[in-house]
Amino acid sequence: MGAPIICEVSSAVELLVYIQTVGGSKPSPRTNLNTMHIHHHLKEKIDPLVVKQFIDEHPNSKVYIGCDSDRVLIKDEWYADYASVVVVHLGGRHGCKVFGHVERERDYEKTKARPRMRLMNEVYKVSQLYLDIAQVMEEDFDCEIHLDINPSEKHGSSCVINEAIGYVRALTNVVPMVKPNGFAATHCADRLKALKINCP
Repeated sequence: MGAPIICEVSSAVELLVYIQTVGGSKPSPRTNLNTMHIHHHLKEKIDPLVVKQFIDEHPNSKVYIGCDSDRVLIKDEWYADYASVVVVHLGGRHGCKVFGHVERERDYEKTKARPRMRLMNEVYKVSQLYLDIAQVMEEDFDCEIHLDINPSEKHGSSCVINEAIGYVRALTNVVPMVKPNGFAATHCADRLKALKINCP
């Protein structure tokens, strides 16, 4: 796996990440996104029409949609930073373009070890993002929905595994990918969220 070729942020506040990949394999944001240099805030929400235009310009691309979140304590009140991403894998074998957005909301979760409410908010957001993009697409597109949920009962996120998968399937007719295969959420969105570049 090679190093990133170029990273930049456009004036439209789209996060561009070109990742060199080999032989049609999936991109590996865990390794490559660690070297991103971001110079703009990602306050603008992802525009489905802009995503559609880019997909149309790069036929046979694979799309991965994910969301991840973190809790933030501000003046004795808890908030959650939600990072949503759309990863367009060019031609299914070349680089990637990542559309990203981070938003902050109040978090009323009482159980940090098993954050059911926050995890399901991630599920709601990623499902809605898929529907928004699907609505503007003129034909079917190759897409995976990724969730930052571990199916193992050893992990707190497993508390919503059945509910989350059922919700996504019912709403989008897509079977979501979870850990260890949900890289758009577990690596890409997680890295974007960690930058904390758009929240006051």
